Amino acid sequence: MLGEYRIEGRGAAEIAADVERAVGTGELRPGQALPPMRELAARLGVNPNTVAAAYRTLRERGVIETAGRRGSRVRPKPVTTGRAQLRVEVPPGARDLSTGNPDPELLPRLAPALAVAAEAGDRRAVLYGDDPVDPGLLRVARAELAADGVPAGPLTVTSGSLDAIERVLAAHLRPGDAVAVEDPGWGSALDLMPALGLRTVPVGVDDDGPLPEELARALADGARAVLVTARAQNPTGAAVTAARARALRAVLSAHPNTLLIEDDHGHGIVDLPPHPLAGATRHWAFARSAAKTYGPDLRLAVLAGDPVTVDRVRGRLRLGPGWVSLLLQRALAHLWSGGAVDRTAVAESYRARRQPLIDALAARGIEARGRTGMNLWIPVPDETTAVARLLQSGWVVAPGARFRLTSPPAVRVTVSSLTPADIEPLAEAIEAAVRPSPSRVYG
Repeated sequence: MLGEYRIEGRGAAEIAADVERAVGTGELRPGQALPPMRELAARLGVNPNTVAAAYRTLRERGVIETAGRRGSRVRPKPVTTGRAQLRVEVPPGARDLSTGNPDPELLPRLAPALAVAAEAGDRRAVLYGDDPVDPGLLRVARAELAADGVPAGPLTVTSGSLDAIERVLAAHLRPGDAVAVEDPGWGSALDLMPALGLRTVPVGVDDDGPLPEELARALADGARAVLVTARAQNPTGAAVTAARARALRAVLSAHPNTLLIEDDHGHGIVDLPPHPLAGATRHWAFARSAAKTYGPDLRLAVLAGDPVTVDRVRGRLRLGPGWVSLLLQRALAHLWSGGAVDRTAVAESYRARRQPLIDALAARGIEARGRTGMNLWIPVPDETTAVARLLQSGWVVAPGARFRLTSPPAVRVTVSSLTPADIEPLAEAIEAAVRPSPSRVYG
């Protein structure tokens, strides 16, 4: 059943750790069946309850899945391996359009802001017990969140959007709970769910955001939380419109105990306003990240939410890192309040790379989605073939499997590094990549 690999261990923790290590090294492959619990217990000389506890731990960590009489198997995409491994190596001379990174030329210079923040720290050192959130960052964040329609409430700061999402989920949910997620959606968030022992329920997305009827079905089926991207949805570029927000709020109002998490990582790179759903349920969180606008190394997100949610997140922060660096918070406050980024110009720059490629593909009969942000989502008949053909043409794109649960095959193209001269050659390469292979006639 396991080929040459033999699971070892005497206690539940040892058995679970052995399986997880083997999955991480590739000795146990995705989809591979594990021995029945009684069979493994007999071989190891332990109580079947010990193996049952080990398998339960592995399920909660997202390493294995159990399907009744079919037994337990390594998950097709176990969290131990991660979706990030579904990548294409970039050979010398190839153009890498797979990363999801912003254009460095559109990011502000950090040295002046960090110098201002450091000078403030030199005048008064940050010490244990100080307020964990910079007042200047609070002021600018509160003003903009209020202008965007986010309900008034407490704020805190986390180390980026994913950190905020993880802390909010952990504050309310327990292993085994179900979360409604966008499909296709952000690969890191999809990886996070099984790592927390949570089940994902896919919700389809069009250019206007999550589909209300699919969200209603997910909530009716028991999803206790929902994760929504406000703008620049990764990978499709969707942005929640005012009409879609009304429809989604109506769905959520029928399930007031749902935990709602909104990710506004597109703040500063999108010229469309957000249409928050926050407040439609009792517990909610709205995370606004600095990564795409000011640079991925500014590991900061401002988190707004209801008092219970924010208080729980603050409590866990106190018991872990304590706080997010006040030096970085002050630097972000300086950049944000000082207009270091021309948001309209940045949004237009990304649009000027997306839209010509969308138009060039449409002229070739190829659909591409990319309403906002820095990515295009291009449906393809077969991901492996499309990625391989584009690689042969000198273009590296991200396979859609990194972002999908049940949605159809596609590839993601990051447009951040494209120039006008790239559009036609890239469109021609994509056309060739998605074209059906010529049929062969054998005599």
